[in-house]
Amino acid sequence: MARLLFVHAHPDDETLATGVTIAHHLCLGHEVEVLTCTAGDEGEVIPPELVHLDAQHEDRLGPFRLGELAAAMARLGARHTLLGAGPDGMPRWRDSGMAGTPSAAHPRAFVGADVGEAAALVVARVRELRPHVLVTYDRLGGYGHPDHIQTRRVVERALAGLVDEGPVPAAYEVLTPRSWAQQDRVWLAAHVPAEEGLHVPTEDEPFPVSVVDDDLVSHVVIDPAAVDAQAAALREHRTQVRVFDGHYALSNDVAARLSGREAFARWDPRTGQRLARAHTPWAHDLLGPGA
Repeated sequence: MARLLFVHAHPDDETLATGVTIAHHLCLGHEVEVLTCTAGDEGEVIPPELVHLDAQHEDRLGPFRLGELAAAMARLGARHTLLGAGPDGMPRWRDSGMAGTPSAAHPRAFVGADVGEAAALVVARVRELRPHVLVTYDRLGGYGHPDHIQTRRVVERALAGLVDEGPVPAAYEVLTPRSWAQQDRVWLAAHVPAEEGLHVPTEDEPFPVSVVDDDLVSHVVIDPAAVDAQAAALREHRTQVRVFDGHYALSNDVAARLSGREAFARWDPRTGQRLARAHTPWAHDLLGPGA
């Protein structure tokens, strides 16, 4: 039985970015833990009846989203922990909000956290769990969110501090091959009903920074059977996500496909640099060749 640790910035990131992989490895009998760095306090709230929870009103969204996280992880069957959780059950740091927003100046904003202090907490969890695999974001945070970038920075510092102690986890970053992103847009155009009121990205719209050339990807998890579990977990994150038939949307109302596949590249724990792919075709699951 292998142990996998997924380090994410906010509740829902784990299911959005890696839900298929989590469900897939759990189905194989492996042990999976999600470590979440903040409570997602600054998230936008979709259901009108819950808007009062957000940071502009009662500022009680963080605890509510942690409840959503617990329910989502129960759906998947994964264990979950919080980075530096205090006696109140809240993480040590707060959601920083999107780039350029005033919330980044909050004294507890994760983007302003001492990287060494946060990394020491990750080190402690890695020493306790001793995972074979650790998954987090690429250096640009998937789509540039400051907390995602900080999460990667903290994980890099943590693993670099462990390399002289002995074996460290195989480190992976979440990516999307360009061919998949293009295929997903074609699928969305054919399957998203106009009456849902969602925006379907067109061919000429830019992709997120985590969409890369196919040859930069080293490992993939392709498991359409895991979509039901991923969708069930996403429905628990109801302040952030609306789930439809085969697709979902965040508060921006942009349609995204539930494709049943996720992709990764390995990176070097000593340097943080992405490793060149050493095998063709892509390795399947995160315990495949090169893991």
